[in-house]
Amino acid sequence: MEALHIQETNDSPEVVLDQQGNRFEFSGKSLTKDVLQFYQPVLDWLNEYRKKPKPFTRIDFKLTYFNTASSKLILDIMMILEEMKEEGNGVLVKWISPASDEDMQEAGREYQDLVNVPFEHATYDTP
Repeated sequence: MEALHIQETNDSPEVVLDQQGNRFEFSGKSLTKDVLQFYQPVLDWLNEYRKKPKPFTRIDFKLTYFNTASSKLILDIMMILEEMKEEGNGVLVKWISPASDEDMQEAGREYQDLVNVPFEHATYDTP
């Protein structure tokens, strides 16, 4: 399956979905005005990947900010991961937040409460 790589901009996160390289990552800010246009290729890719996933998939979320509209699409991504888990596949969400950003840490805990997917939380120091 061909990898999906979307470059980060001021309004949108970097997205790397690479089955062969075993790298699944969202990083940066998600403030895009047309979230459906931005995230639809991501949802399409994940739904296709779900048909023949690796035995274990870890997806890293290293977002520094996201708007309300993006939060719904992020939940849609989490729901696809939950479906993968329910189909017997190993799935882990790694939610990585700045150590000083309690709001992003809380957002990760809220997503964890909304879906039945294993979560791992980590923080990093910002310069």
